[in-house]
Amino acid sequence: MKGTHEYQPDERNATILIDINGTLYPRDKAQVSVFDSGFILGDGVWEGLRVHHGHIAFLAQHLDRLYEGATALDIQMNIQRQALTDRLYALLEANQMQHGVHIRLMVSRGVKATPYQDPRVTITPPTIVIIAEYKNPNEQTASKGLALFTVHVRRGYPDVQDPKLNSHSKLNCITACIQATKAGADEALMLDPHGFVATCNSTHFFIVRNGEVWTSTGDYCLGGVTRGNIIALCHENNIPIFEKNFSLMQAYSADESFVTGTFAGIAPVSEIDGRTIGNDEPGPMVKRLQSLYRGMIETTP
Repeated sequence: MKGTHEYQPDERNATILIDINGTLYPRDKAQVSVFDSGFILGDGVWEGLRVHHGHIAFLAQHLDRLYEGATALDIQMNIQRQALTDRLYALLEANQMQHGVHIRLMVSRGVKATPYQDPRVTITPPTIVIIAEYKNPNEQTASKGLALFTVHVRRGYPDVQDPKLNSHSKLNCITACIQATKAGADEALMLDPHGFVATCNSTHFFIVRNGEVWTSTGDYCLGGVTRGNIIALCHENNIPIFEKNFSLMQAYSADESFVTGTFAGIAPVSEIDGRTIGNDEPGPMVKRLQSLYRGMIETTP
């Protein structure tokens, strides 16, 4: 496997239309300027979205995070939420997409007069790109456990680069992913500055111990939409859930483990640093949460 983002190729993606600032382009014609802030500096924010039976799952939560991130970066969004929502659905309609679709919504600060970091040399409104592809997770992701490897790259303090900011700048996560890949694992497990388990390079991490679900405090990870929904599901269904500090030792000896993300939902973990977690199939808690989450996607606008 190649982590939770391994997908089933779909030849229909060769002819999709891509939205750039409200104009639709064929895939092979979709381009942004080499002076764009996102290309030059990774200066922007983004969201990954899933389409289920014609609706974009948890869109309000994703837009909350997008606009919050843009505000934090002092990016002056020139489009209201409803107009951006309309643009997303118009692209789906243009591509005749209804289900099994993944959307990447990207916002950069805009085009610069010269390749330099100062936001004051930006000369256009934000660049907004929407890519919608037919993309379903590999069927094995939900059933075959992932192998994680704990990397030396940490999730840092918010005064260095706030891990809650879903920015285009992902070099720490990319470096972590490279180290895990070189070690033969599917994804990287990352610690916080104090040595406690924080999150993975592209997903959020949970363990199950004695019928309790544990995840990190959330202080050093992105405010994950799926993570938050799983926590809410646990509360709603009387499943003990704790956001707390815990160590690798406690992760190694867990009864079950899993990761969450918008693309693959809930994926079981079967190995951490060579230690076997649970059995060769998802444990009872993972199966229960997978079922609850599928129901949540179907019923939540």
